[in-house]
Order: sequence, then C-alpha cells, then structure tokens
Amino acid sequence: MDPLWNALDGHGARLRGTTLRALFADDPTRFDRLSRRIEGLMVDFSKEKIDAAALDALLALAQAADVAGKRDAMVAGAPINLTEGRAVLHVAARDPGGIYDAAGAKEIGPVLDRFLAFAEDLRAGTVTASDGGRFTDVISIGIGGSDLGPAMAVRALAPYADGPRVHFIANVDGSDFIDTTRSLDPARTLVIVQSKTFTTIETMTNAATARGWLVAALGEAGASAHLAAVSTNLEATAQFGIVPERVFGFWDWIGGRYSIWSAIGLPLAIAIGAQDFRAFLAGGQAMDRHFRTAPLAENIPVIMGLIGLWRRNMMGAGSVAVIPYDERLARFPAYLQQLTMESNGKRVTRGGAPVARETCPVVWGEPGTNAQHSFFQLLHQGSDVIPVDFLLAATAHDPLGDHHAKLTANCLAQAKALAFGKTEAEVRDEMAGSGIAAAEIDRLAPHRSFPGDRPSTMLVYPRLDPATLGRLIALYEHKTFVEAALWDINAFDQWGVELGKALAQSLLPLVEGGEAQHEDASTTGLLDTLRAMRSTTP
Repeated sequence: MDPLWNALDGHGARLRGTTLRALFADDPTRFDRLSRRIEGLMVDFSKEKIDAAALDALLALAQAADVAGKRDAMVAGAPINLTEGRAVLHVAARDPGGIYDAAGAKEIGPVLDRFLAFAEDLRAGTVTASDGGRFTDVISIGIGGSDLGPAMAVRALAPYADGPRVHFIANVDGSDFIDTTRSLDPARTLVIVQSKTFTTIETMTNAATARGWLVAALGEAGASAHLAAVSTNLEATAQFGIVPERVFGFWDWIGGRYSIWSAIGLPLAIAIGAQDFRAFLAGGQAMDRHFRTAPLAENIPVIMGLIGLWRRNMMGAGSVAVIPYDERLARFPAYLQQLTMESNGKRVTRGGAPVARETCPVVWGEPGTNAQHSFFQLLHQGSDVIPVDFLLAATAHDPLGDHHAKLTANCLAQAKALAFGKTEAEVRDEMAGSGIAAAEIDRLAPHRSFPGDRPSTMLVYPRLDPATLGRLIALYEHKTFVEAALWDINAFDQWGVELGKALAQSLLPLVEGGEAQHEDASTTGLLDTLRAMRSTTP
C-alpha cells in the first residue's frame, strides 16, 4: 500500500503546483470527463483539484484497499462492525424482501408494513386520542440518529407533509420541551419515544416529562392512548404505559445514524404517508444498486469517497462545508455531521493500530444564500482552503416569481468564484476601467483579489422529492463507508460517545448538591461556582 500512497502524495504535490484555471484551460472536456450521472442525480467533480492521472491513482488505492470486497461483505451481512461483533445492514431496511439474507433481514418487511399501517391509521383518524378525536400533532422524542434523521427528513419533505404536524424534542435542556409543547394541546397530541434500549438518559428524561404532561391533562388511563415507542425493550415500554400494539422494533445491525430507514422513520411516515415513505426507501435502494453494481470508475459514492480522501490527505483540508441551495435541506449538514464524524472520527485502524494518515474532516454548513452573507468570506479569502459540497435542485417546489432563478445563479456563481477567483491583475484592470486613481488601485487591489483554486463538488437533482432525498442520504452513507475502507477504520462503532455519558452519570449527584471529594480542581471549582450562582439567582 505504501507505494500507492506515495504515488498519491506525488500527484498531490504536482497538482498543488497548478491551478483550476489551468486545468480547465488545458482540457475543454474536463466537465464531461469528471461528472457522473445516474437517474435523478448528476454530480460534477470537475472543480476538484484533481485530474485523470490522480483519479487513476485513487482508483488503484481503492482496488488495493478492497473497497469492493468490504462493500460485498457488508451486503452479505458479515459482522464488519468488529468491535461490537455486529453486521451492518441498514441497506436491507430500504429493500424489504430483497437480496439480503442475514439473520433478521426477513423481518424487515413485516415490521415496515406494521409501522406504516399505524402511520396510515393515525393519518386517517382510525387511531384516535383518548376522547375518540383525531390527533393533530405528534411529538417525536429521541436524540442522535433517532432525532437528526427524522427531523431533517420531515423538514426536507415539507411539501409532501399532509398528515398531523410533527414536532421533535431531543435536548435534555428543559427549554426544548417547554418551547415545543407551549402551543400544543395534550388531548390532540401523540408522543413517540424513540430509544432502542429505552434507557438513553436524555430521551427518557424528556419522555418522563412528556408522560407527566399527558397525565396532568388526561389522567393515567387517558395518557396511554397518547403514547407510542420505537424500541426493542418491551418490558420497559410496558412499564412506561405503552401498549405492545404501539411499540415498533428494529435491530442492532441498524446503527442510530442509519436508523431513519427503520421504524425510527415513523414520524416521517406519519407526516408524508406510506406511499411517499416507500418512495423515500426506493430512492435509497436505487443508490444501493448503483453502489453494488457500477464499476469503481463510474461509481458515484466510490468517487465521492476517493475525493474525500484526496481532499483530506493530499490537499490537507481539515474541514468541509456542505451548502444546500435548498432551504428545506437546512438540517442536512447537521445530519451529515453525525453520519460522517461519528462514523469516521477514529484514530486507530480496525486492527487497533494508530492510523497512518489523518481521517475524518470537520463537516459543517448552512443553506445558501444565507451562508453567502456569513461565512463565505472565509471560504473565498481565508487562509485555509475549505472544500465545499453544493446541492442544488433544478426545479423549485414553490415557483415564486424569479426566486429559484436567482437562487440557482447564486449557487453557480459561488462555485465559479471559489474555483477561479479574480487575480490582482484583473482587479487592477477593472478598477482602472472605472477611472479609479492609480494610488487607490495600489491600496485596494490586494484586498479585492480572490485567490480562487478552492475546490467544490456540485450535486444537482431535478427536485427535492422523497426518492431524491433517499438517494442523497444513501449516497453520503456509502461515501462515508468508502472513506473508512480506504483509511482501514471501523465506521460503525462510536465509543467516543460513551465516556462523556458515563462521566455525566457520576457527576449528576454532585450537580444536585452532593459534595465533590475526588474531582479535579477545575470540575470542583465549576461545581462550587454553579452552586453559588444558583443560590443568588431569583
């Protein structure tokens, strides 16, 4: 593997010595050669700092790292989550009755049918509140993947939402609960508790508060009709007062950040209905087929994963911005933060040795055009080069005047400006043509010049519909998988989440008034400060 990595380092050094302007000037067919299409999606890689020779070297690394073999092992249900001894089969959840034969996979279809039937009955008014009336609102209580996926998807597919209004509570900060429920009527609200084990502290704290909110308005008997759960802990859900008919399970081979495809997607199904939820699954399934069957050189998730490694290890990018020029994808960057950073934020290989190269970059972003008026200054003229993924719909759901044309023009302009910039010579010529004095040109030209040479990938789709959202999520899932395969890390555990949880449990008695005896000086000082502030705060 070392010669392949060394070859890539050489290509990186070579391409750092040229510019995107030069690469486009030298190859008029660059867009055609460095863009890929499948049904419902086009991805343009031509503004990445890469060429055919570098891409060939990346593909050679993918062959040597056995990306295809690792992909096939995942599909076959092998326990590729090595530290937990689990299969990784979220792909099976979007293909019920399909090619997957691992233990439990055949249960996916019946579970899907069951929670979709519940969603349809709720939407139709067949599942009723304790007084026999319709539910108008649903609160989904979860955290992490049990919240980020459904919350992102419900917002993304708002044009298709014709069921009860769906709200989300995740943060254990009580403000989240208070602000969400302030305008809701308990008599018209269903609460869904989303926790596989029914033990997650934030979720169960909020769930207990929600149950108390229902009981205060409806009584113990009435509250039960307003509760449902997605969990495998039937004993705990029964003790909580949830009847078995309203508990929907999923499996340990579907990790939290992939769980939108399972019964965790119930809030989305309630919002958009079973038919559109199945279209969402079908979009993900279409991307799965492409990932399984397309040659590596034509495989969009594989190329995106290779570009991700190239950005990180050859171009030195420690940060990546995701900018959807699609307001309803406002939560998509946050969703990808968990997907990529929880998966690939690892410092040891699958065998436990320290990694040889940097792994996952920081992922962040906001929708355009808002982002242009906040952090795009840094993207264009900052000292660090930060690659960008742009997402753009060809057609708007809401054809309001020329809004979408202006949105599209801004997206294309930002990608062009990042890639090609504006040289100081061009700035000087432009200012001189406007009659500005030479001394003023000398003073301002360095400030008004743009280095360009800032890479981006553009993803274009016809319209953000359920199938398209499914394709996009599955694409980034597989991209993340490919990066992990290349870095030889386990993308499917998250031990880094656990230490903070354990420490929080041990600190809770001290926060509630216990005496700190064996804590470090900083923690002890902070606890004392908090107690003092609480004693003087009205």
